[in-house]
Amino acid sequence: MTTTSDRRAAGTFAGARLSPRPVLWLDAAVTGVNGLLYRALAGPLEDLLGLDAGTGRAIGAFLLAYAVAVWAVAMPARPARLAVTAVVEANLLWTVLSVVTVVAGWFSLTTAGSVWAVLQAVVVAGFAALQYAALRRTS
Repeated sequence: MTTTSDRRAAGTFAGARLSPRPVLWLDAAVTGVNGLLYRALAGPLEDLLGLDAGTGRAIGAFLLAYAVAVWAVAMPARPARLAVTAVVEANLLWTVLSVVTVVAGWFSLTTAGSVWAVLQAVVVAGFAALQYAALRRTS
């Protein structure tokens, strides 16, 4: 049974306009922290995840650069549609490559490393979905 308050809440969220900016900022922040952790903890992560420390540092550097790029995309009051689309596509590529890495055994990840890669893929796919939805609502 639907109550009046349920209809009011649904109407509130249905009419809400999700802007790409907060989702991009969150993506950039999470990616930046992840990059810092890969850089700072490459040694311990090697043992835990099975990811070579050099590879971990390289991934960390990439993630830091990507975080800066995503943050830059979010800076204008109305982020460029093409730039947001590029972020969505890059996030989807990361998602696919993370899963393929686990399935193909590219880095000889430990069980914890495989689980971590899949969890990252899920989070990044979530960012891509939210960014895409926000992009569609702003058109």
